[in-house]
Amino acid sequence: MTDRAAAPAPPEASPDARPGALLTVTGADRPGVTAALFAALAELGTPVEVVDVEQVVVHGQLVLGVFVGPTGEVTDPDELAERIRPLADRVAAETGVHIAVEASGSAGPARTARHHVTVLGRPVPPAAVAGAARAIAGVGGNIEAIRRLSDYPVTSFELTVSGGEPTELRTALATVAAETGTDVAVERIGLARRSKRLIVLDVDSTLVRGEVIDELAARAGRAAEVARITAAAMNGELDFEQSLRARVAVLEGLPAGVLDEVREHLVLTPGARTLIRTLQRLGFRCGIVSGGFSQITDPLAESLGLDFAAANTLEVTDGRLTGGLVGEVVDRAGKARALARFAAEHGVPLEQTVAVGDGANDLDMLNAAGLGIAFNAKPFVREQAHAALNQPYLDAVLQVLGFTRDEVLDAV
Repeated sequence: MTDRAAAPAPPEASPDARPGALLTVTGADRPGVTAALFAALAELGTPVEVVDVEQVVVHGQLVLGVFVGPTGEVTDPDELAERIRPLADRVAAETGVHIAVEASGSAGPARTARHHVTVLGRPVPPAAVAGAARAIAGVGGNIEAIRRLSDYPVTSFELTVSGGEPTELRTALATVAAETGTDVAVERIGLARRSKRLIVLDVDSTLVRGEVIDELAARAGRAAEVARITAAAMNGELDFEQSLRARVAVLEGLPAGVLDEVREHLVLTPGARTLIRTLQRLGFRCGIVSGGFSQITDPLAESLGLDFAAANTLEVTDGRLTGGLVGEVVDRAGKARALARFAAEHGVPLEQTVAVGDGANDLDMLNAAGLGIAFNAKPFVREQAHAALNQPYLDAVLQVLGFTRDEVLDAV
């Protein structure tokens, strides 16, 4: 016995690198087609191995591809195809489908990076699919498969793409999305996509409609002033903490009871409950991180059954707002720290987390998460996030995560 390291195993060959025969079945779907085809292959005089199979039914029409390789004395793909054709013709006559048989002896493409490209819209026009296909081809990618993820509340399709570099794919597809009014997300294929276990949502203009501080300012008679500061902050023109303190200062003297009034009138973003309920049933830890106020977010988190919440706290004295804050400010960096803290508390690596937000103060959090999603966000936020959604439905996040509509219905 020696200490010499074992020689590395040769790279795994692609299924496409084998000689064999490809059978393509098309026609109206009916029970028994697949069984009849494979039963016929079992009757073949020379043994074959099933190397690859893919089947899909689109509105009652079947498309089935089967690649078989020889394991017996017949090694020539042309001879193998010739032996299969009579059996395929018999199955076609019995079942009413069409079966094409082709010999395949090419080396096939080398393994390359593969990605899921998700196209979402309400609706998805043909131009969006055509544009996405052109963009993918333009950066050296190839579409291997397409499946529908959902038809409600948005229509979404998932394209399996081989080749192409992720940054180039995102850049090219972002142009298509802007031109067609759709959303496109690009994610590397792998176990990491389905291993996500924790999600953090921004609150104002993400989990709920509108900005809470604007509602408070309206009750203080300072709505226009606060709106100007808010817009500048969300566009990254002002330091968040400075702008927050400036906005909070105008609330001085407002009765604390106004907080209850505003909270009671909060309107959840469409799809918010579905998103949270679905992810909770799938075992996700769900929470919120807000640059808003704990007097609003803590009761909201409790009502939704969330696992955690972080926000700023308004100072209240003698039943009125003082115009100040208490404790550490949850700003742009604070949101990212909160995400990391919650993930650590629940034993979830950051690469298995998801963050969703709309403003500049969400960027650190979006970039720190394994998947950062800009939701109806400002342009420069969309450009820096891993994925962007401009649909009005928060549960479209589920399709970006790769869940189908049927899976969502089963979960709820």
